[in-house]
Order: sequence, then C-alpha cells, then structure tokens
Amino acid sequence: MFRGVQHINMDAKGRMAMPARQREPLVSECGGQLVVTIDTQAACLAIYPLPEWERIESEIQKLPALKPAVKRFQRLVLGYATDLELDGSGRMLLPQPLREYARLDKKVVLVGQGNKLELWSEELWLAEREQALEESGPEAELPEELISLPL
Repeated sequence: MFRGVQHINMDAKGRMAMPARQREPLVSECGGQLVVTIDTQAACLAIYPLPEWERIESEIQKLPALKPAVKRFQRLVLGYATDLELDGSGRMLLPQPLREYARLDKKVVLVGQGNKLELWSEELWLAEREQALEESGPEAELPEELISLPL
C-alpha cells in the first residue's frame, strides 16, 4: 500500500529518485519494475508495480473496444504505458512524452494511492489540493459511497 504525499525534485533529464519509503516495497514486490502511464482524469502520471499493472491491463483489454469512449480510453492509457525500472540508486527516468503530458518540471509531488502512486507537477498538485479542500468543506454534500464509509 502506497501512502503519503512527498515533494521531490526531478533533474533536467527527467530522472527522479524514488523516496526510500516507496522504493523498498517496489524493490521487494517487483524488483523495481514499474509501469507508468497517464491519468485520463487529471494531468498527472500513474505509477504501478508491474504485477499490479498487468492485472489492470488485463481488465482494460476486456472492455468492449467497439464503444468509442472505451477505445479512446484504451488508446491513451495503454498507449502511454511505459515499462521503467528503478536503477541501483532507486532512480527512474521518465520519458519526455509522459513529462510533457503531466507538465512535470523540477519540483514534483508523489502521492500514494494504495495500489499505485500518482506523480504531479508541484504547481498542479497544490491547485488540485486546494480545489479538493474547498469542495469537501463542512457544507459540501458527500456522495453516497462516502457517507456509508466507516472511518
């Protein structure tokens, strides 16, 4: 399970060091083999351990591809999916098309999402966080799924 929000730096070539608290489970679970793809709902990247990605990829391929919206989703998520591996120093090199999609620059934010990590530009993450806090204030109406969640 990936948890927490971590602000990290990425160099000009697109290399970033995976923080130790995330690196250790990635190395033990999948030998540092990852798949990174775009998130179609936000300008960020999704980082999956390879075994988790293979499960998700299988589910995506089972969707009815004759539906135009499904085909577009498959085209984007599967098309941008890129195999990466953490090097001996726990770093990964993000390809330029992925960095461009998520508008990644020097300052990035890694956000744990349970089975995956999201990678955001710091600027976009701060805006997303502020919007989420505004929308979930005390007067916000919660969806039924959240009301029934025992916290």
